[in-house]
Amino acid sequence: MLGNIFRKEPTNPKVPAGQSVTDRFPIMTYGPTPRVSQEDFELRIFGLAKERSFSWRDLMALPQTDMTKDFHCVTHWSKMDVSWTGVLTTELTKHLEPDSSATHVMFHCYGGYTTNLSIEDFLAENCMVAHKLGGKDIAVEHGGPVRTIIPHLYAWKSAKWLSGIEFMRGDKPGFWERNGYHMRGDPFKEERYS
Repeated sequence: MLGNIFRKEPTNPKVPAGQSVTDRFPIMTYGPTPRVSQEDFELRIFGLAKERSFSWRDLMALPQTDMTKDFHCVTHWSKMDVSWTGVLTTELTKHLEPDSSATHVMFHCYGGYTTNLSIEDFLAENCMVAHKLGGKDIAVEHGGPVRTIIPHLYAWKSAKWLSGIEFMRGDKPGFWERNGYHMRGDPFKEERYS
């Protein structure tokens, strides 16, 4: 049955080496699934930035973007042309006050998950704080109510159940990075493990 779910597309330049394509959207999660309502959602900004929090309403009041990007999981599957809606990280940062000395961010999530990014990766084109998947509210299993989408890196960098963004001077590993995953995770360089 698994052979029918995943397929190789060796001539498709959008598919990184070592990946198989699926039309489904597998759910990969370590630990229990956090359940946070839109009413209880809060996105905290801290570290080398002026501390502030965004409620669901605050996030919805910011300019929204729709985008369609490919999604590559480190476990060797890719889902092509996934549609998301949310706030681009470049737009979000206009409403923050990060210190010029910040070189990295750490995403913090409900449930305790963390993952790191350089400022350059955080502000790269099409990176977003997303709240819709395929035009519908993101289901809790896929990281709702809010998750990040960092489409140019492996999906573990697209943190589910986002609760905070910490601006940092210097890099430090998040959950999977402490457990052997690559500090960056570029799928086209196969940066899977450290």
